Amino acid sequence: MTRLSVNINKIATLRNARGGNIPDVTRAALDCEAFGAEGITVHPRPDERHIRYADVREIRPLVKTEFNIEGNPTVDSFVDLVLEVVPDQVTLVPDGHSALTSNAGWNTLDNKNLLADLCRTFQAKGIRTSIFIDPDSRMAEGAAVCGADRVELYTAAYAAGYPANPQLAIDPYLAAAQAARACGLGLNAGHDLSLENLAWFVQNIPWTAEVSIGHALISDALYMGLERTIQAYLGEIRKK
Repeated sequence: MTRLSVNINKIATLRNARGGNIPDVTRAALDCEAFGAEGITVHPRPDERHIRYADVREIRPLVKTEFNIEGNPTVDSFVDLVLEVVPDQVTLVPDGHSALTSNAGWNTLDNKNLLADLCRTFQAKGIRTSIFIDPDSRMAEGAAVCGADRVELYTAAYAAGYPANPQLAIDPYLAAAQAARACGLGLNAGHDLSLENLAWFVQNIPWTAEVSIGHALISDALYMGLERTIQAYLGEIRKK
């Protein structure tokens, strides 16, 4: 069964826009779990424009499901933070410091030595390591060579193409997912997944272990409330 991990960055963005501690990011993480989320994802960036390193330290011991930290491992402070708090999973994302959001996956062939070293470093602490990739079978195969436990498929192109042609949108993801499975890798997915496109993705790639969803889910919660929204996303995942 595919697990839903809620990315709480957008809640932190709202807090930081005003200062203070409203909304309370730690409470939001715990509420997401109480409302049915099966994991919590954070993506701290060096400028701390949403999730702060202090948030990560505060939230980590309180999460009872799975805690996933994603970010750019070429930043030493990110690596140090992950090794300090020891999440269940770290997702390696090659986003630039000034990037508004994640916008590409790793080239696991060109960055093999870097990624292999990182996988060994994190796995030595018992941290499951996932590499963020585009829907390219070669990148999945490269991630396996690097020693990753999982890959996370960057689903922005799927979300963009879904309204016009769902089958055409899913085809490259299915091929990459099959390649990952053939290499013995677990499979995650994330970026722009929503109530509109989530069920089709999971129905076509049912061995997806985890979807990480933030922007769309938090946006929907403005209208539907957080508990109802999380239940709606779980319903889409479980839809036959």
